[in-house]
Amino acid sequence: MLPSDTSIKRPVLATVMSLVLVIFGLFGYQRLSVREMPDIDRPVVSVSTVYRGASATIIESQVTQIIEDAVAGIEGITSVTSTSREESSSVSIEFGVERDMDSAANDVRARVSR
Repeated sequence: MLPSDTSIKRPVLATVMSLVLVIFGLFGYQRLSVREMPDIDRPVVSVSTVYRGASATIIESQVTQIIEDAVAGIEGITSVTSTSREESSSVSIEFGVERDMDSAANDVRARVSR
């Protein structure tokens, strides 16, 4: 007897067997390990500054913009994010995965110290 004949004569059995296969598939998918796409952290360097008594607009124009312009030419940067608040500034520079964290930090330190 072929599976197609059994499925036509007993549709409930075919439905239950299909549901059992789907449930086993879902359990198997949940237990499946991820080897091909490892969890990686991109190298991020943060520059924080404090300028006592300065407003957010002064921090933005005299500190944050200057730091952003200084680090803009560094090789391997994927994004630059900055935040200017009253009396403080924070600039986060994110590098590509292939970039070494120590050399990225040294490049940022050299550019900011100019």
